[in-house]
Amino acid sequence: MLAVLLLVAQRIVPGIHTVERPQFDAILDFPASSPVAPHEEPPAIRRPLAPLPTVLLDDSNHGLDHFLEALWRTESRAAGAVTRIVHYGDSPTTADLITGDVRSLLQKRFGDAGHGFILVEKPWAWYQHQGVALDGSGWQSSAASHFEARDGMFGLGGVSFIGSGKAHSRIVLETGAHSHFEVWFLRQPDGGRLVVSADGRTLGGIDTGGDAKTPGFASFDVPGGASGLELHVEQGKVRVFGVSAEKSGDGVVYDSLGLNGASVTVLSRMFNAAHWAEELQHRNPQLVVINYGTNEADFAAFVDKGYEKELREAIRRLRDALPEASILVMGPMDRGHRTGPGQIETMPTIPRIVAIQKRVAQETGCGFFDTFAAMGGPGTMARWYTAQPRLVSADFIHPYPAGGKMIAATFTKEISLALNRYKMRHAKPLSATAVP
Repeated sequence: MLAVLLLVAQRIVPGIHTVERPQFDAILDFPASSPVAPHEEPPAIRRPLAPLPTVLLDDSNHGLDHFLEALWRTESRAAGAVTRIVHYGDSPTTADLITGDVRSLLQKRFGDAGHGFILVEKPWAWYQHQGVALDGSGWQSSAASHFEARDGMFGLGGVSFIGSGKAHSRIVLETGAHSHFEVWFLRQPDGGRLVVSADGRTLGGIDTGGDAKTPGFASFDVPGGASGLELHVEQGKVRVFGVSAEKSGDGVVYDSLGLNGASVTVLSRMFNAAHWAEELQHRNPQLVVINYGTNEADFAAFVDKGYEKELREAIRRLRDALPEASILVMGPMDRGHRTGPGQIETMPTIPRIVAIQKRVAQETGCGFFDTFAAMGGPGTMARWYTAQPRLVSADFIHPYPAGGKMIAATFTKEISLALNRYKMRHAKPLSATAVP
């Protein structure tokens, strides 16, 4: 500042002496603290300097700009500004761990535009969504994570349900009345008929017949809203994928699409690419999260030789389907294993998966969130397992709700910081006349 003032003063007062370039450079290189006098001993260093903080959410390639722009509009309460996020993950996501808390935190700040996508029955006993009570029977389910591709048509959520006769479902939304519902199904030859009701009122029927297998969507608006939706097969055989529930007004919708035992190959291989693209385009999210890696950690050879190829293919498919949407690769949590009596260590494949994900995300224009580092890095599961209260189950994989909340809080904080960075980059500069 002194050097700048001297330079300005020289221009204003011609006779004033100022600094030459070497002196100017020396001033700019002025140390932050006074040097130690020659006769003094330097103070002892009691501990090593703390390392620089790890970047937890890397959006340096601006791959998240489309999402952040939408989120800014939602925050500004622009008309019709709903930000939709689709989150694909494995078993923790199946139980809406982490994602349920992320949904709650984002909606608390940016507005609640509804719960989002829900399967019509529990494919696994532990399938659940926060704020949703789900009851269904009579359905035959097929999940993409079972690695039985068949025709590869698993809808948006990765699970196909076939029902006839007495097949029915009841969904109760405990987070307030929703005014817009959409049933996602498959049109097919000889498709049956499905009836939809809300809070005991019949909304209408759906004829699922068609000349060929194509995605079908049936929308129902409920004036005043409803908290319960029911489906039942009235005639023939139907194939259903799920239901989306939204509220009127602006805000965030967060679809938690977890599959038990899933890996990134679900997206790169098991989904029929054309069918999945139509499902994604209909949902039209501003952000798609790819959150896998925990299950891949069991297969070191695959991690080292095949994982990167599959991740790149999943990203390519998403780019083809949603050219404008942002993609965020979310790294796996720490995963522990026993190496001896009382010894729990991080599986060596976890850091390798994280490194691959981070590099591929940067090279393909995606954002990257380092869940592993956010938890604390190597040895986290050992610390979480011995913590009081315990934060992870005995398999050293699945977090308890308290552990999930910690990750969710960090994740949403990083999204807020990314939004702030985006605002700073796109803020209009003040005009010169506006500065006194």
